[in-house]
Amino acid sequence: MDPALIEVRIHEVREHIADAANRAGRNPEDVLLIAVSKTYGMDAIDAACEAGVRNFGENRVEEAAIKIPISNGKLPADITWHMIGHIQSRKTSEVSALFQWVHSVDRVKIARRLSDAAGEVGQVLEVLLEVNVSGEESKSGFDLSKWPNDPKHYSDLMNEIETMLAFPGIRVQGLMTMAPYSADPESARPLFRRLRELRDALREQFPQVAWTHLSMGMTADYEVAVEEGATMVRVGTAIFGPRS
Repeated sequence: MDPALIEVRIHEVREHIADAANRAGRNPEDVLLIAVSKTYGMDAIDAACEAGVRNFGENRVEEAAIKIPISNGKLPADITWHMIGHIQSRKTSEVSALFQWVHSVDRVKIARRLSDAAGEVGQVLEVLLEVNVSGEESKSGFDLSKWPNDPKHYSDLMNEIETMLAFPGIRVQGLMTMAPYSADPESARPLFRRLRELRDALREQFPQVAWTHLSMGMTADYEVAVEEGATMVRVGTAIFGPRS
């Protein structure tokens, strides 16, 4: 892994983020770049750190359980780890111990278990609620694919959010979604816009929550996501190169 190449790619991604933010009349500093380091080794993560990246995303608990302990004491102290993959119930204790942020809370059961696990060690996890706005069956998340035309889906989500907000070991900070892969980034725009509109509706419904963050956009479509209000983009291939 060529550190110089990773540095160049990170610079390019940040430039693209800034350009997209400026087109939307936003401050580029309001968009957090999360380098998705799944399948890449510590040499790649070290290189990204040298280039100024401080937020890393992992999809698999098993892989993170090897990397994150190794990184402690070797990487800068201000590194933040984000769990962005699907979470199995039996892995919630490990997730709580390894990560500071969890983007993929997709059901009340997982929220409760994460809260319990965090509470046992006196921590509070920052979490995002994963929402399926595309209706794609392969995608996880609370099903809001028919919102706002199906009020029952929205009502069900309101009840579930009210339950989760009472869990003391987690702090809900916003929403996350994954758009279906497409060669045309514009195809994701309506989905990102819908997530933003849902976030705005939730701000009115639950004003006690800031609903600060929208985690949306990956290598193929992060510029469109920024134009539509993303505050976190999850970029892997554009930084580290194609995965084997």
